[in-house]
Amino acid sequence: MDSLLGNQTWELTELPVGKKALHNKWVYRKKNENDGSKRYKARLVVKGFQQKEGIDYTEIFSPVVKMSIIRLVLGMVATENLHLEQLDVKTTFLHGDLEEDLYMIQPEGFIVQGQENLVCKLRKSLYGLKQALRQWYKKFDNFMHRIGFKRCEADHCCYVKSFDNSYIILLLYVDDMLIVGSDIEKINNLKKQLSKQFAMKDLGAAKQILGMRIIRDKANGTLKLSQSEYVKKVLSKFNMNEAKPVSTPLGGHFKLSKEQSPKTEEERDHMSKVPYASAIGSLMYAMVCTRPDIAHAVGVVSRFMSRPGKQHWEAVKWILRYLKGSLDTCLCFTGASLKLQGYVDADFAGDIDSRKSTTGFVFTLGGTTISWASNLQKIVTLFTTEAEYVAATEVGKEMIWLHGFLDELGKK
Repeated sequence: MDSLLGNQTWELTELPVGKKALHNKWVYRKKNENDGSKRYKARLVVKGFQQKEGIDYTEIFSPVVKMSIIRLVLGMVATENLHLEQLDVKTTFLHGDLEEDLYMIQPEGFIVQGQENLVCKLRKSLYGLKQALRQWYKKFDNFMHRIGFKRCEADHCCYVKSFDNSYIILLLYVDDMLIVGSDIEKINNLKKQLSKQFAMKDLGAAKQILGMRIIRDKANGTLKLSQSEYVKKVLSKFNMNEAKPVSTPLGGHFKLSKEQSPKTEEERDHMSKVPYASAIGSLMYAMVCTRPDIAHAVGVVSRFMSRPGKQHWEAVKWILRYLKGSLDTCLCFTGASLKLQGYVDADFAGDIDSRKSTTGFVFTLGGTTISWASNLQKIVTLFTTEAEYVAATEVGKEMIWLHGFLDELGKK
């Protein structure tokens, strides 16, 4: 509450005629810190579902840095032996300035005596508002431009500032920041500027970002990106801790199709109790962050989200068993070079239901994977050459984008 009042988030006023005050609630959370301690947090959240488009908000989109950009920059850190620091923004959404007139009832437990009939006119954004994330990003973006940073065209959450003999890169993912540079004094100066403008928590040398552990060995020039702890939690969540490991992401005996979806009421009732969508979501986060080896398998099982059957669920458990046997698999940047290489391939009419082909590609930086995908093609191709051309087109887009980003950083 001190943060809300100190930030002058609202002012008490009478509710104008024709306006409706939004409701709110307190949300309580227990957060596990990197050092093993626990922190109890209370957050005031507006019930944003009461907002009306065109009246209470217009635009709501806000970017976050792409995972492939994070991995590419970490590859640069290992190659050039750069400093890697991390910051966390406190009460992130409270920094954004609102452009619309919004009103909220006074929060429970903090109603001002004698002014019970008044409402809060919001001056700053709050958690729960549909435009909260966008307003925070706009405020941060304007500040970075004011202090001389350039926003990359390839990724609008990557900021760069060049000096005579050094440079600084800042990556933003909502309230998490990674700062990379060769001059620690300039990095510390940036930290002071950010802390002066926003309430910040300096986490020092980066050890974890978005659930991924950063394990750095400066003596050997290596940097590892691991999700082993996350995978353990996923296995525990779906009771697969004691499952027998397998050596492949998806067994060759699986021939999955929509024909295996439930056909009887009994089968539908059984599958309605299976956490299929939750398991796919958990697997997909691991795949997007650090596990390109399960990209194809996750892509296949995710095609049956609407009506999963028993065979589809068996395939999902097979992927979990594979993760059980490969807990320590991670991305390891060796600092070999900044050479970008790409590989692409396609099958032909591999999807049993649509007979569409699948595109798969991988890009490496200095031999370590930084970007990958395994996607069902959007059209039905008539022969293998056509499927290969479609795949080449997709990988070409990714190559141009990655090259463009490296060019912006001056790394050709």
